[in-house]
Amino acid sequence: MNSERPRLFMFRSGSNEKLYGFASDHTGGKLPEKFAPWTSIGVIRGDQKPPHGLKREAIENGIAEFGFQLWRKKDAPAKTA
Repeated sequence: MNSERPRLFMFRSGSNEKLYGFASDHTGGKLPEKFAPWTSIGVIRGDQKPPHGLKREAIENGIAEFGFQLWRKKDAPAKTA
């Protein structure tokens, strides 16, 4: 991994419990207002992998194009008795 890669700031939406976002700055100022308030939940350094198998390249491309990248957390599989 290249440690020269940018840090990715992670946020959780306050209006949708399954929605999360990545931004290039610690304020998340470019995250969509319609899903606010946004709460900072962590930072991924340039030498770290994003959580949940998300692709860093896709996140970085989304941030470059839109100023942010959103992702939705999937429901856990239902337990059977």
